[in-house]
Amino acid sequence: MNKLLDSFWRAVMYCLHPRVIALSFLPLIIMVAISLGLGYFYWEDAVALVRVNLESYELVNTMVRWLEGLGLSSLRLVLAPALLLFLAIPVIVMASLLFVAVLMTPAMVALVAERRFPQLERKKGGSLLASLFWSFGSTLLAAIALVVSIPLWLVPPLILVLPPLIWGWLTYRVMSYDALVDHASAEERRQIFKEHRASLLGIGVLSGYLGAAPSLIWASGAMFVAMAPLLVPVAIWIYTLVFAFSSLWFAHYTLTALEQLRKKNSTPALDSLAQEAIKSIATEPVPEASSGAAPGVGALDGLPDAPR
Repeated sequence: MNKLLDSFWRAVMYCLHPRVIALSFLPLIIMVAISLGLGYFYWEDAVALVRVNLESYELVNTMVRWLEGLGLSSLRLVLAPALLLFLAIPVIVMASLLFVAVLMTPAMVALVAERRFPQLERKKGGSLLASLFWSFGSTLLAAIALVVSIPLWLVPPLILVLPPLIWGWLTYRVMSYDALVDHASAEERRQIFKEHRASLLGIGVLSGYLGAAPSLIWASGAMFVAMAPLLVPVAIWIYTLVFAFSSLWFAHYTLTALEQLRKKNSTPALDSLAQEAIKSIATEPVPEASSGAAPGVGALDGLPDAPR
């Protein structure tokens, strides 16, 4: 728990570092450009497609007519864009995580290592290609889990539990791997994952719940669709900052765990070397003195007699 809290507060303070703030704008610019570009070219067609599918369900039409009877006359116009924004949330969350992992995490891990662990050896237990495969594979599994769990979101408590849990698992998989890929060997990485799995997953789940905070902005965007071009960049930047903080949290925690692991592994090695040295000294034969002579006399043989 002390290690979790220590790495948490250090991550909070590192988020105020000018280098981290500057790095956060790079994923933001790319994500905003992609989002606005897709919205400009495909928004109307996507809204029309969603509206047609909604109108094909009589249950939805009945509910909309009932709500319109209560005075919500504009609900039919807002429902399709709001649902489209809602469906876009998981895609934007996972894309933000990937961009932060690729564009920010290596630089932030290097910053943490430079300032806190300058003597920590880099064993290069992975590569950029392996990191990309790991990230995309984990993202694919998370996307499948999100799609499969969508029917369960209709149960009121589960919509507040399942998405953050899935995002937390994805954050744990991606961030912890990227934090160790440069410094730890493959064996050390597996050992840290095994010994600290609960803590790392806890960091990921807490980060997942922090990542749910921009949903308030998305709710405003669903109610005020006309403000979506302004609210989308704000939400994306918040996602970027949340995942940057998560990356720093994982970096502080995992590098601390790696340093302690190496100290623990080096202690038995030093003890065994000391025992071998003591054993070799104890078993070393002692030279024997010449027979019939007092100890030390043999060392004087060959010297001329003193004058009388």
